[in-house]
Amino acid sequence: MSCDEETRDAVETAARLARTEPVRSLEPLFGELPDDPGAPGVEMRACLLGELTLVGARAGESLDAYAERLLELGHPLGRLPDRRLDVEHRFMVRVRGLGPVKTSQQLRCRFPEMPPSVTGAAAARSAVGVPDDTRVRAAAGPFTAGGWARTPEVRFFALPEPLDPGDFGMSFLERLRLDCLRGDGSGVACATTVDDVLDELFRAAYHGGINGHGQGGPYARLFAWDALYALMGLPGRVPFLEAVRRTADHRWVRFVASTPWFHHDTADLGLAVLDPSRTRVAVLAATDTDVMAPDGSARP
Repeated sequence: MSCDEETRDAVETAARLARTEPVRSLEPLFGELPDDPGAPGVEMRACLLGELTLVGARAGESLDAYAERLLELGHPLGRLPDRRLDVEHRFMVRVRGLGPVKTSQQLRCRFPEMPPSVTGAAAARSAVGVPDDTRVRAAAGPFTAGGWARTPEVRFFALPEPLDPGDFGMSFLERLRLDCLRGDGSGVACATTVDDVLDELFRAAYHGGINGHGQGGPYARLFAWDALYALMGLPGRVPFLEAVRRTADHRWVRFVASTPWFHHDTADLGLAVLDPSRTRVAVLAATDTDVMAPDGSARP
């Protein structure tokens, strides 16, 4: 779910305070611990804690005590790491000249391309789809919350035999049953890292889509982590640092293709993940282009 209007007001107020006020002037806001997560002012304070965490400015016993109470009360932001993790170093950082990847050429310029693989193509033919609506919703969360123009495609597959990581490229992906790669058109798949993947998930929610709203730093962070856990197939009880440790055993790929699904004019994103057993694959494809049918209605 995306933030409702009341929560969005709290998000915007918290972001403004985090940008303009020193932490020492904000500490009195956390002097009284809440008993109800729905009480007035609690949502804004939860968002403010999240904003201060993202800018590396959260400190003080009163802030830590308030965060602990949010966790006890089951507030969704309360379970996030209380310090910014190294893997989150790209969050809210803009690099001049590095906008969204819109073309195969841009993807090749930024990431190492996976070579063609006859073995990978053969392995894909034996892949079996594994439906999981809960994981689908979580993986798509940053995009649906941010209001991207089109519902992302999220699919999970199982392989009868382990796939060599060197075969986990476009030759493999284009032979899976994926709507985003259906039709004539070439594609490119490149190796990437988990910090790049996590940042793309964060940005999808933080900036929002052409038909939606940005969700603010704390909730964008929450949506990004939930999506990453879903792509990795991790239960929510796994601690964040343990999840980060496990990312090294996964293989991460970005892809884009010249198929009708991708449009190359706003934001397109293709992600694929191979798990440590080399027999489980997750794929997520998202586009923020609002394509219209000839009769003026939105295409599916």
